[in-house]
Amino acid sequence: MRLISGKYGGRVIRTAEGPGYRPATSKVRQAVFSMLESRGICWDGLRVADMFAGSGALAIEALSRGAAFAYFVEKNGRAASLISGNLKDLGVSPSEYRVAKADLFKVLSKSPDKPYDLIFIDPPYGYNLLPGALDAVLDKGWLAEDGFVLAEVEDRAGLPQSEHAQSLDLLVNKLYGQTRILLWQK
Repeated sequence: MRLISGKYGGRVIRTAEGPGYRPATSKVRQAVFSMLESRGICWDGLRVADMFAGSGALAIEALSRGAAFAYFVEKNGRAASLISGNLKDLGVSPSEYRVAKADLFKVLSKSPDKPYDLIFIDPPYGYNLLPGALDAVLDKGWLAEDGFVLAEVEDRAGLPQSEHAQSLDLLVNKLYGQTRILLWQK
């Protein structure tokens, strides 16, 4: 998979293959970053979290564009190792990221040291994990004031019925083939 823009733009990262892995296409990633930038995201100094990270492509792209720190949470050990390997191959400083090989809901059961400005939530399709992840992110203070949450879910998924969703403004609900992109701001 080729990174789109920034200091690592044009570089290729490895992705995991197998059931449940569906790295975002370059078309979807380009649309995601365009919609974020059109809403005023300034990458310099941004703290990003990539939940259900998979390949980590979304947060790696954010680092490429100037994000200061990215936290990757991926349960699958092989995928977490690929993320770490890609970051090392790109020459990303270890002070700019953390890769957690862990169950997301265990991670989200505790508050972070510092909230994140942008959180990507890209759960495996068909398990309805977005509502619980969104509730945990908001309940435990993972999202900074005025922060953004961007979710990538299957096209048939509706808006999550989250107990905390009223604290978010839905900015985008758009389909890209079989992928629905939802973008909220706190």
